[in-house]
Amino acid sequence: MDPIRPASWKRTLYVTVFAQIMTSIGFSSFFPFLPLYIADLGAESRLSVEILSGLAFSGQAVMMMIASPIWGIIADRYGRKLMVERAMFGGAVVICLMGLARSAEELVLLRAVQGMVTGVVGAHNALVASVVPRERTGYAMGLLQVGLGIGIAIGPLIGGLVADLFGYRAAFYVTGLLLFLSGIIVWLGVEENFQPASRVKTETRTIIQKWSGILSTPGVLVIYGLRFVSQFGRMMIYPVLPFFIQTLMKDPSRVNTFTGMVVGTSSIFITLSAIYLGRLGDRIGHRRILICCFIGGALAFLPQGFVVAPWQLLVMQALAGAALGGIIPSISALLARYTPQGEEGVVYGLDNSVNSGARALAPIVGASVAMWMGLRTTFIVICLLFFMAGILSLWRLPREMVSGRKSASL
Repeated sequence: MDPIRPASWKRTLYVTVFAQIMTSIGFSSFFPFLPLYIADLGAESRLSVEILSGLAFSGQAVMMMIASPIWGIIADRYGRKLMVERAMFGGAVVICLMGLARSAEELVLLRAVQGMVTGVVGAHNALVASVVPRERTGYAMGLLQVGLGIGIAIGPLIGGLVADLFGYRAAFYVTGLLLFLSGIIVWLGVEENFQPASRVKTETRTIIQKWSGILSTPGVLVIYGLRFVSQFGRMMIYPVLPFFIQTLMKDPSRVNTFTGMVVGTSSIFITLSAIYLGRLGDRIGHRRILICCFIGGALAFLPQGFVVAPWQLLVMQALAGAALGGIIPSISALLARYTPQGEEGVVYGLDNSVNSGARALAPIVGASVAMWMGLRTTFIVICLLFFMAGILSLWRLPREMVSGRKSASL
């Protein structure tokens, strides 16, 4: 771990969580109306608005998947705080340029550039994992998830309000301002006395050797697989959820409102459970939490394929959100427990890449499953994925040392 005063890691954590809230508000603020903005800009090519909208979402995720591991290597060489600032200041510039886009094709290109230069969540994870004591990683990752959940819950409301009052372009300028201010806050508030784990080792090892070394560490490859499954399962339902809710509701005029309520409720329960289960994992082991939450998530998704009333779906989505609130920080904490200190940039850069790959692929698969086998089948597929992930966690994950009882309480 980089040398840092004992009390300073707490300040770094809390500043980073606050920055996480601001950046997630910004990034999520334009999601609800992005397809409408694309339609408003118009296309200069023969591509349809639907295709360009899909490219705007998937292109960003694919480019982030490619770029994140490279940024992780650079973080371990030059510092994780520097990479957080790069993501924030670079994102501020790119997103402001989106507000100046003249065509849908320009916006798609800028979204791809955004994927290349941002990766704020992965940068935050790497920074926090590098300064927080290993026995407190569950608590720290849980707090980061809380910050992310708060931002995602508030962001669309702010973005929609700004877009309605001042137009679509203004929402991008507000997001750029939030990212710029977050970068200033991290620059002034975070202390990182960075030193590479081994300068000679850093200079001589190639990128491929670094990745191979991390992936060959016991448990790490399994953890990345579990990260992919958890994000993949979570994102599979997004393209089909409004259509499924439409089949449950008698009043079609309320579908959008109820869909937002379902997504918001799930996010709230993810946020509430993340901090508690992350801290509990520090005491009893994150492997145990992960196994229980994957099985619990499977049991929460299965009935959703058989619900007959909207309120039933709402309740089961809340329970699924509570399970995801244990899964997300537990995976992040186990990555810190399993991997050597000084490699946080590589570790969480690869983690962000895996996340982005799942985010790019899952909506396509979810829509395909719904089209070929029916809307309800999507939930059953997610149930099977989570159940198999729970079995894989039990079978293949090494047991981590639990030392939380010996540590000073927060």
